[in-house]
Amino acid sequence: MTIPKVLLIYTGGTIGMIEDNVVKSLKPFNFNQITNEIPELNKLNCQIDALAFQNPIDSSNVNFEIWTQIGDDIFRNYNEYDGFVVLHGTDTMSYTASALSLMFQNLSKPIILTGSQLPLGQVRTDGKENLITAIEIASMKRNKKAIIQEVAIYFENQLFRGNRTTKVSADHFDAFKSYNYPTLADVGVEINFNYSHLLRGSSKELYYKNKFDPGVLVVFFYPGIDVKSVIELIKNSSSKVIVFMSYGSGNLPTDKNLIQFIKSQANSKKIFLNVSQCIAGKVEQEKYETGLNLKKAGVVGSLDMTLELVIVKSMFLLNKYPFDNLKFKENFLTNLAGELS
Repeated sequence: MTIPKVLLIYTGGTIGMIEDNVVKSLKPFNFNQITNEIPELNKLNCQIDALAFQNPIDSSNVNFEIWTQIGDDIFRNYNEYDGFVVLHGTDTMSYTASALSLMFQNLSKPIILTGSQLPLGQVRTDGKENLITAIEIASMKRNKKAIIQEVAIYFENQLFRGNRTTKVSADHFDAFKSYNYPTLADVGVEINFNYSHLLRGSSKELYYKNKFDPGVLVVFFYPGIDVKSVIELIKNSSSKVIVFMSYGSGNLPTDKNLIQFIKSQANSKKIFLNVSQCIAGKVEQEKYETGLNLKKAGVVGSLDMTLELVIVKSMFLLNKYPFDNLKFKENFLTNLAGELS
């Protein structure tokens, strides 16, 4: 029987650091010799190959080029491997997972991102378990098909749909949460998959698109904000998509000038989106008058999509439909990769 093959892609991040025995400081280790550093990987029933960025990055520096590099590496090797594990810094992992979920349509194999809060070179690292289990899950099959057929994040004993996650802690090992969608798997002594929550792969041919448009502006509202300054900011911005971070279920201050400005822009020039500052729940603009006014003015509510996903999805759709606001809005409210309920 042929054993599964998993490609490990190291982009950078805390997880890839070990202690230099000479100078006693942390340095990146050679992922081509990963089984030397983590011999437990030899016990997994799969072949592991490694591919490392020539210049590993801090995830705070992630951009379109990095997403494209990761995506191209996966796409180029897609037919050669049964699963993919991407090692990534935690700060922007949810953004990258969201991007990959849109870049790859009709997936039939797992793309699992993981990382750590402590380097592999530290005694109490969480990286070893995260890495081993991510690789094991990426190699697992049921009825000769991959169990996971989507982009996921594995962290601290839980497997999440990647585009549903948010980083919630800089200090704790359980750094990621998915408030609006259940876990895909919970890991203890056994790996327990929640099969009813998994995306099923398509029989269609894999479709890969790696283009984004940066024309997105996020505006965070707070009590006492100078609405006139907000209007001027939007007027002077070249960004086409404006994301309002609102209160609760999608409410903003009642301001006639803001509503009138949105109406004047929403039909042809700008696209206005509404995301809640709350990390759980959904935007329901019809619930209160302050939200209903936004809807009537042309603002599109984001339902239960995360902020990270909304930003990435907007950049993805803006490239795809640069001159068609209607198509943009239709696809924004369409479930492309399990990102909305």
